[in-house]
Amino acid sequence: MTDSTAVAEQRPSLDEFAALLDETLGRKSKIEGSVVKGTVVAIEGDHAVIDVGLKSEGRVPLKEFAAPGQPPEIKVGDTVEVYVERYENRSGEVVLSREKARREECWNRLEEAFKKGEKVEGVIFGKVKGGFAVDLGGAVAFLPGSQVDIRPIRDIGPLLNKPEPFLILKMDRRRGNIVVSRRAVLEESRAEQRKELLQTLHEGQVLEGVVKNITDYGAFVDLGGVDGLLHVTDIAWRRVGHPTEVLQVGQTVKVQVIPFNRETQRISLGMKQLEADPWEGVALKYPVGAKFKGRVTNITDYGAFVELEPGVEGLVHISEMSWTKKNVHPGKIVSTSQEVEVVVLEVDEEKRRISLGLKQALANPWEEFLEKHPLDSVVEGEVKNVTEFGLFIGLDGEIDGMVHLSDISWTEPGEEAIKKYKKGDVVKAVVLDVDVEKERISLGIKQLEEDPFRQAVTGLKRGDRVTCVVKAVTPQGLEVETVSGAPGFIRKADLARDRAEQRPDRFAVGEKIDAKVMNIDHANRRLSLSIKALEVEEEKQAIAEYGSADSGASLGDILGAALRQKQAELRQQTEPSAEAEAAEAAGETEKAAEAEAGQTAAATAEAEAAEVESAEESEAEPEQAAESEAKSKE
Repeated sequence: MTDSTAVAEQRPSLDEFAALLDETLGRKSKIEGSVVKGTVVAIEGDHAVIDVGLKSEGRVPLKEFAAPGQPPEIKVGDTVEVYVERYENRSGEVVLSREKARREECWNRLEEAFKKGEKVEGVIFGKVKGGFAVDLGGAVAFLPGSQVDIRPIRDIGPLLNKPEPFLILKMDRRRGNIVVSRRAVLEESRAEQRKELLQTLHEGQVLEGVVKNITDYGAFVDLGGVDGLLHVTDIAWRRVGHPTEVLQVGQTVKVQVIPFNRETQRISLGMKQLEADPWEGVALKYPVGAKFKGRVTNITDYGAFVELEPGVEGLVHISEMSWTKKNVHPGKIVSTSQEVEVVVLEVDEEKRRISLGLKQALANPWEEFLEKHPLDSVVEGEVKNVTEFGLFIGLDGEIDGMVHLSDISWTEPGEEAIKKYKKGDVVKAVVLDVDVEKERISLGIKQLEEDPFRQAVTGLKRGDRVTCVVKAVTPQGLEVETVSGAPGFIRKADLARDRAEQRPDRFAVGEKIDAKVMNIDHANRRLSLSIKALEVEEEKQAIAEYGSADSGASLGDILGAALRQKQAELRQQTEPSAEAEAAEAAGETEKAAEAEAGQTAAATAEAEAAEVESAEESEAEPEQAAESEAKSKE
């Protein structure tokens, strides 16, 4: 009885059993998902057996204890932290993980750093959509592309697999998301460095920096906390087309602070300022008129730039490139990197400008032409163009000469004579004038032959009597031609002394008449003639020869005597059979002349003579002007 009672007392009651059950299950729920410390009790194959104080040991792969690319460093008796995934598996063993323990440890550390705003260290090891993956020592974080650097970086290669400081922007442990920024760290450190640098920075200071970024207009150089702009024009004294010709990202360069604005904190840098200025004394090195060789560095629409030495360039304007090619793009005359010979035309050392000439280094084709073909020499060439004012003829040296309309033919109008020529015809011409300065050559085709007008008027002078043939009858007068071939014109007022007889219709084409030469117009190639002046002259001669006012003879008596003498002379030249008819006609003419003379007063005759003399004097004035003009033109 007593024994049974003692055994019953040793058995746990129902309440005690329930408490033990709750303790066991509660401990299980607390252990799972936590990090505990354990002891390595054995190493079996590629697993380590670890006792964490539970009813059974757990097994952890050895690779979880090794660093990437290194063997595991663990031995029996080591104390390690592991993560309890499950209290027991089907085999009754505890499921442990060293890798998850490290991750949990890392998350705890990162959460602490995030709360305090501290920096963490990580390694960029891969690229993902929109940014990069960063290993923070057990936890993987996302680095957005905009948070890599202060400025966009095209090449991320130099930053891969290198420890870099990061700042955690946000994290979610439940979802396992971490977002970090490298830019925030750089901005913070740069702000401190910038403040220190700006306090000591001054214009003219020489610093060392690293090329951080390159653009089309220059390069940004990191001076250690602050960036400065190195403009493309300040990289070198010579022409630099693009900064990449001289610089590359990551290159260490020595620069000089040029202008520095403390208000805007903008820093301009220069590299060429550290070298000697090649423009100093350039006027002495390159005097005007001297010839030099250079290299074409740039071609534009208005000319080409030629480098005379590194840092010294001159411009060859398009107008100074060729003697003959006027409207051609410079790229068709020279090419980039071509070596050319140029002549210095002007030097402005203050404005750093040199004007060069390419054509001046070559012979002037107009001067060469004048040496080979002096004035009045004959040349031959092809008609290059036919215009409304003349012909252009191609000559030696790729130059042209012009034949004006007035120099095509002696006899035909220029508008008619030019119709005989077309483009491509080969013609001969006489060199009339060469203007080297204006680059013009005047030619003449009609000068190949002697002027027919000049031949026709050879020996002829004002006041001579000529015989003409009527070529045309116009209301203004008669167009005639002398027997020598010189064209002339008789005005209506000069057709007769008597106004009633001054009618052009009295004459017929082909009729021969005598007239007096009043003017020889070499410019218009025409004679001015007068029948009236000839009649007055004949009358004066008759008065002088057969009578005068003092003799008492009337004008009719004088003219009758003159007429009888003229008839006698004609009678001697005619046939005997015509003598009677001539005598009868002479008698009738004499009677008529005497009657007319008797009716006309001597005073009237003298007045008409004075009128003729006045007309001759008025005609002499334009005649003298025309002769002067002709002489100057000749």
